[in-house]
Amino acid sequence: MKIGITGSTGFIGSHLAARARERGHETIAFSRTPKPSPGFIETRKFSTDTTPDLSGLDAIVHLAGETIMGLWTPAKKRRILASRVQGTRRIVEALNASPRTPGIFICGSAIGYYGDTGEREVTETSSLGEGFLAGVSEAWEREASHAARARTTLIRTGFVLGPDGGAMKLIAPVFRAALGGRLGNGRQWMSCIHVDDVAGIILHAIEQSQTQGPLNAVMPDPVRNSTFTRALARAAHRPAIFPAPVFALKIGLGELSHLLLDSQRVLPEATLATGYVYRFPTLDTALSDVFARR
Repeated sequence: MKIGITGSTGFIGSHLAARARERGHETIAFSRTPKPSPGFIETRKFSTDTTPDLSGLDAIVHLAGETIMGLWTPAKKRRILASRVQGTRRIVEALNASPRTPGIFICGSAIGYYGDTGEREVTETSSLGEGFLAGVSEAWEREASHAARARTTLIRTGFVLGPDGGAMKLIAPVFRAALGGRLGNGRQWMSCIHVDDVAGIILHAIEQSQTQGPLNAVMPDPVRNSTFTRALARAAHRPAIFPAPVFALKIGLGELSHLLLDSQRVLPEATLATGYVYRFPTLDTALSDVFARR
C-alpha cells in the first residue's frame, strides 16, 4: 500500500514510517517544507491553508499539529487548537473532493478526550471529559468525522514512551541523574504505551478492513504515577527519591501541569477487540526497551 503521513518527521510519524516500510508499504511524507527525506518515496506539501494532494494514496495518516509541550499561553493554546482543526479540515476537503482519493483515513487524537477520569475506568465508548485538551480532542475528531468517502479511525494516544522522543526525552536524563520521583501524591492513573505499539495500532487499523471509529492507543493496564516512577527507576538503575509537589508543578508549568497531575485510567477495549497484539504490553517491558535503546 501507499501510505501518506503528515507529521512524518515527528516522534510517532518517523516510527510509523519505519514500521510501515518493514511491512512492505511505501511511504509518502507530507511537510510544510517539502524536500527529499530518507526512506520516503516522495514528499508533498502540507499546509493548514491549502488542500493537499492525496492522489495515488491508499491511506492517509494525519499526525501533524502544534506540540502541546511548552507553557500554555493564550497564543499557544490557539495554535494547538487551530493547527489540529484546520489541518484536519484540509485533509477532509481533499478526501471528499474525489472518489480516487484514499479510502482509509487515520486521524490522530488523544486520551485527553476523557479529561481527568479520577478512579473511573474509561473506554472508547465513554463520554467526553472536561478541560482544554478534551475540547481540542473533540474539535479534532469532529473535523475528521466529515470525511464522507473514507473509512475513518481515530487514534486516541496516551503517554507515549520511546528512546528518541516524546516525554522520555526530558524524563530519562532526570532519572539517570537520580533526581526523579513521583508527581504530586503519585496516586493519579497513567495510561502509557510504547511508540512502536502506537505505530503498530495505526498500521493494524489500516490493514484491518473493519476497523473504524476511536481506538485507545494505550497499554491494557493503566498504572498509578507512583508505580510508573518505581518502574522507571528500576529501568534506569537509579533511586527515585525526589517527589515533585503539586504546588511546584502548577507554579512552574501552569496549565501544562494537567498532563502530569490529571488521572487518566483509560482501557483499550476497542483496540483489543480488533485483535491487535502488543509488542510491549506492560510498563516494565516498554521501559526496559526504552532504556536499552537509549
